[in-house]
Amino acid sequence: MRQIAVVSGKGGTGKTSLVASFAALGPPAVLADCDVDAANLGLVLRPALRERHSFQAAREARIDAARCRQCGLCQELCRYDAIDGFRVDPWSCEGCGVCARFCPVEAIAMEDKVSGEWFVSDTAYGPLVHARLRPGEANSGKLVTAVRRRAEELAASGRQDLVLIDGPPGIGCPVMASLTGVTRALVVTEPGLSGLHDLQRVLAVCRHFGVPTLVCVNRYDLHEGTSRAMEERCRQEEVQVAARIPYDPAFTAAGVAGRPVVECAGDETSRAIRLLWRQLLAGET
Repeated sequence: MRQIAVVSGKGGTGKTSLVASFAALGPPAVLADCDVDAANLGLVLRPALRERHSFQAAREARIDAARCRQCGLCQELCRYDAIDGFRVDPWSCEGCGVCARFCPVEAIAMEDKVSGEWFVSDTAYGPLVHARLRPGEANSGKLVTAVRRRAEELAASGRQDLVLIDGPPGIGCPVMASLTGVTRALVVTEPGLSGLHDLQRVLAVCRHFGVPTLVCVNRYDLHEGTSRAMEERCRQEEVQVAARIPYDPAFTAAGVAGRPVVECAGDETSRAIRLLWRQLLAGET
C-alpha cells in the first residue's frame, strides 16, 4: 500500500490546500487528516459524517471523598499542584498516578478520560479519516496513529492502494507519527527566515526515518532570494525541489468556497500543482 504524507516545518504554508488538490486530481485514495490539533482538510472537502468514535489515551485522578482521611500526602507529592482542598483539578492533572500509588487508604483511583474524537466521513473525492483533540489534551501522536490505522483499514477493505496523509506542521510527535512507515513525503515550505529554518528541521526528521522526500516552495515569488537559498539547501542535502508555486489569491478564495485550489487557480498555479502530483505518483510506481 502506498502512503504519501504532506508535511511542513511551519503552519500556513498551503499544505492542506495541496492535499485537497491531490485528492481531486486522483487516482482514488483514502484521505487521512493527521493534523489532529487543528484539522482543517474537512473545511475544503465538506465531509459527510459516517462514523464517530471517542479517543482515550490519558488518565485522570479521582478522589473518593468517603474514603479520604485528608492526610495531605497527595497534595504534597503532586508535582503539578493539581490537588487543592482534596479535589483534583482536571486541567492540571497529568495522570502520572503518584497520588494513587502512595495514598495510604487507597482513596484515589486513576480513571481513563476522553481526550478527543476521531471520525470517518465521505467526501466527493473519497473517504476521509479525521480527528479532533480536546483543548489542553496531550497524546496527539497516539491519535494520529489511530487515524492512520483506520485509513489503512479502509484502503485495504476498499481495495485501494493509496493513502494520502495531510500531516501536521512542526517536528513533534504528531509529525513523527504521520511520517513513520510512509513511502514518500512532500515537505511544503514558503520563503522566509523561519521557513528556511523549519525546512531544515523537518528535512532532518524525514532523513531520520529514511523517507524519500520532495520539497515544494509555495509562494516562491514573495522573496525569490530566500527561495533560492531554500533550493540551495535542498541541493546540499540531495533533496529534489519538485515544484515552485507562485503566490496566488486562489488559495484563499478556494478555502472560502470550500473547493480544491486546483479547480479554481490560474494556469501557472494549476500546472505547477498537477506537475507536482505527477512527480509524487511517479516515485510511487
